[in-house]
Amino acid sequence: TEGIRYAVMSIGQATTSVAMYLDAGHGGWLGWKNNMADFVQTVKGLGIHQYLRGFASNVAGYQALGEMCDEYDWCLPMNGHAADSCCYDPCGLNSEWNPSQNEHNYALHLRKAFSEGIEGFVPHMIIDTGRNGVANERKDCANWCNIRDAGVGKRPTTETADPDLIDAYFWLKTPGESDGCTEELPGGGSCARFDRDCGSVDSLGSRPGEPRAPEAGAWFDFQIKMLAKNAKMD
Repeated sequence: TEGIRYAVMSIGQATTSVAMYLDAGHGGWLGWKNNMADFVQTVKGLGIHQYLRGFASNVAGYQALGEMCDEYDWCLPMNGHAADSCCYDPCGLNSEWNPSQNEHNYALHLRKAFSEGIEGFVPHMIIDTGRNGVANERKDCANWCNIRDAGVGKRPTTETADPDLIDAYFWLKTPGESDGCTEELPGGGSCARFDRDCGSVDSLGSRPGEPRAPEAGAWFDFQIKMLAKNAKMD
């Protein structure tokens, strides 16, 4: 956290011409109310909110935008709105009492929690839509590495579901860049930095006949063709 404080304060004290958005994971990680409360206290303790425009969510992630509900916790079981289209929840997060089952509702949650938790701070959001065009492609939404059947999401734009809340949709991680290598590299040999999550049932390269995945950040030709085929950019 000290590194984050140093970076934000160094930039914020040097210029007022930069809009800074702190990485806020995504709704499937920090969307539970207790997790959000801890996040608020962490940011508050850093003393950097005065330099922040807000938060960036779903960076390098696959969580769908979905539809925005009227309130951040609209879809929780006790509220009786499970059938509403804005409560579509392929990851089953609402049943686990996570109100942030899509990134639009997560943005609502971030705004409410931080504006109430840090006086004078009303955060704005940007959301990475580079690979979240398909909402129900995973067997387990905890999986994050080179997800099979994913698609490119909305084109980068400032025309968002709520411009007062969400400044823009961006492709923050370049579609086609690998999340991590399979145990065997495309050219043969073993990957020294293999992460077991990149061998998940949802990860490209985990099935017989699929191409192996290259190192994180390297171009993954098979993946970009899949993302383009499944793209939902409008």
